[in-house]
Amino acid sequence: MILEDGGRPVAMAGFSRPIIGMSRIGPVYTPPEARRRGYGAAVTHGATRAAEEAGADLLLLFTDLANPTSNSIYQALGYRAVADYASITLAEQG
Repeated sequence: MILEDGGRPVAMAGFSRPIIGMSRIGPVYTPPEARRRGYGAAVTHGATRAAEEAGADLLLLFTDLANPTSNSIYQALGYRAVADYASITLAEQG
C-alpha cells in the first residue's frame, strides 16, 4: 500500500499473501523528508490489517534493531520481539 499526502507518495508498506496462515509485513519505507509525521505507522497498520483480512493469523516483521523509532512504532502496533537474526555473507577467496 502507498500513502499519499497532497498527491505525493509519503510512505509505503507491503505484505506477503498468507501461506498456512502466516504473512510477512514489508518492505516498509518512508522517505527521509516525510518521516516523523506518522506516515510509516499508518501504512504499517494498514498492511497489518490487510494481511489479517487476507487470512493471516501469524504476522512477521523484520526490523533493524538499531532503529528505535521504527521499533517503538511496531511495538505500539502490537508487534513484539521474538528473536534476533544476523545475515553474514562470506567472500570467496582466490
